Amino acid sequence: MPVVTLPSFTAFAAYLGSGVLVWILALVCYALVTRHSEFAQIRKGNAAAAIAFAGAAIGMALPISSAITHSVSLLDSVVWGALAVVFQLVAYGASHLFVPKISTRIDAGDLAAGVFLAGSSVAIGLMNAAAMTP
Repeated sequence: MPVVTLPSFTAFAAYLGSGVLVWILALVCYALVTRHSEFAQIRKGNAAAAIAFAGAAIGMALPISSAITHSVSLLDSVVWGALAVVFQLVAYGASHLFVPKISTRIDAGDLAAGVFLAGSSVAIGLMNAAAMTP
């Protein structure tokens, strides 16, 4: 039976804390680069915006989780997590190629646009995470 030791708990807290910090910074960056205002739209009850943002949050968490799992150090984990975030943001930009005016549609409450963006974020996040395997 595993025993939680001070060194193992410290490592857990460091990796979790750095992962959460990278994730929060990723979501802030995402909110800054999107052409729609997620938080304002979510406060208004816009389900499309909520779905899109939830997909982005999951899509960001997946590769950050993989970075933590496959890293050789805390710094390695943070660097790979940050790199994964860049690819997630590029994927958001690419979504505009497939669905023109996606942000305008999300602002208007178009669920199809929100679901597409959420699904794209999760799909890229999964591939991003898988690419980090040693």
